[in-house]
Amino acid sequence: MSDATANTPIENTNNTVDNAEEMDSEIESLKKENEELRVQSESMRAKLLEANMLANNYLEEMEKLKEQLERITSPPLFIATVMETEDDMALIRQHGNNQEVVTQIPAEFRDEIEPGVRVSINAAFSIVSIMRKATDMRAQIMEVINSPDVDYDMIGGLDDVLNEVIESVEMPLTEPELFDKIGIEPPSGVLMYGDPGTGKTLIAKAVASRAHASFIRMSGSDLVQKFIGEGARLVKDVFQMARDKSPCILFIDEIDAVGGMRTHDGTTGSAEVNRTMLQLLSEMDGFEPRGQVKIIAATNRIDLLDPALLRPGRFDRVIEIPIPDEKAREDILRIHTRHMNLADDVDMAKLAKMANGLSGADLKIIVKEAGMFVLRRRGEQITMKDMTEAFNKITTEEEQGTVSGMFA
Repeated sequence: MSDATANTPIENTNNTVDNAEEMDSEIESLKKENEELRVQSESMRAKLLEANMLANNYLEEMEKLKEQLERITSPPLFIATVMETEDDMALIRQHGNNQEVVTQIPAEFRDEIEPGVRVSINAAFSIVSIMRKATDMRAQIMEVINSPDVDYDMIGGLDDVLNEVIESVEMPLTEPELFDKIGIEPPSGVLMYGDPGTGKTLIAKAVASRAHASFIRMSGSDLVQKFIGEGARLVKDVFQMARDKSPCILFIDEIDAVGGMRTHDGTTGSAEVNRTMLQLLSEMDGFEPRGQVKIIAATNRIDLLDPALLRPGRFDRVIEIPIPDEKAREDILRIHTRHMNLADDVDMAKLAKMANGLSGADLKIIVKEAGMFVLRRRGEQITMKDMTEAFNKITTEEEQGTVSGMFA
């Protein structure tokens, strides 16, 4: 064998090493290329996910635009009032032109359609939907759906007053058959008057709680509105809402703000207050019966009320809520302290004698202030000294006029 064709072992070894290095280089190159492809794949996947999200957003936007286009291009509906019903037919009167048309009642509305209901109709006078009664939002926020969590045992020293209010308001709602047996109509309304803090609002809440009735509370100043006609409309809406939520107790606090003696000083404000009061008088003694709606009103200045508001038929009972006497003050103090940790030296009779001329709200503030004294010194019991100091502090502030509006 010649030298040209023969390979030495050294040459073969070198060739093998070179081939191995080339393979390693190719493997590294393939690994880098594979990593680049993997990164590109992740990037493409992220872009695809983003594109899908954008596509979904565009689809939702397209659906919204389609709905909006349908609303814009669909023919308008008209408002009508149902005048009469007969079987599956209804006589409706379209608002605006007062056109009366007989139309068929759709099967899904036959149990709900009755005279007086407002409906929406199309150009063919077919009933499309039933519209709820229009009520001022200011009237709706006055409503308390559940009866207040107040009971008669939270009121002290007013037993005679409570009996009169129960006979006038609670019994007609809970036991109307008693009045039917005797053949008399229950009192139409109760007006309570007296100094601030004597418990007028508390009595109204307690009666609503016992009668399991809805309770609507509004202030006379809420009915005095800026624009012409708004006050009268609000009165009408409040009474309508009370009829819809019957049995219901409508409590008008500070009624002298809108029920004062009618005067006219030439201003539109004075005329608007008079219009609002006339609407109030009409609702209290109008042609439409109030049903199981009882009115309780309260005022600190009965001398300012218009005589038309005080006549029988609107307020059959006018009840004075007096400043509590000594026994009543002791009862009130016991009510406000029954859940407090009192020391043995606390003498309720002595405190009641000291608090001559104070109202129930004053006594409640005194009890709270005594509790604050104990809280400040990190004590656990309210002592007679705490009560006396609280009494001195509150009465001094009242004399100085710093809290004269606190008990109103």
